[in-house]
Order: sequence, then C-alpha cells, then structure tokens
Amino acid sequence: MRRTILTLASFAALIAASVPAAQAHPTNDRYCLQGRMWGYPGNCQFASYQQCQASASGTSAYCGINPRYAFSQPRYY
Repeated sequence: MRRTILTLASFAALIAASVPAAQAHPTNDRYCLQGRMWGYPGNCQFASYQQCQASASGTSAYCGINPRYAFSQPRYY
C-alpha cells in the first residue's frame, strides 16, 4: 500500500513539474475591447488589432492596448 501511494505521489510530482508555468504575457490579450459597455480595461481577449476591430464594428466600443501588456516591465533572466 505504501509503495502504491509513493508511486502515485511521484507521478503527480513529475506531472506537476513538467507543466509549463503561465506566461507573463499570453499572446491572446494584447488588445482590449473598451467602451461604456465594457469599462476599463475591457474585454482583453484579442491577439490582433483587426480581431478587436471586427468585434467593435457596429457598436460604440473601440479598441485599445491592454494595460497589463503595455505597462509591464520586461524581465531579463
């Protein structure tokens, strides 16, 4: 029984160590759909400005750069 628990714990630790850490700037949040309906920073799920503009088309919303992306400090390792 101890061996089974130790084996399962080892596999869980191995899987947890192999999962990559979350990126500081995912590539899908560079632009935000903003406006009265969305507030600030808005709906930040757009990878390109064109995608954001397509969603804003026909509404009173507009697109802006995500403040988390714009004002972040680059990290050098």
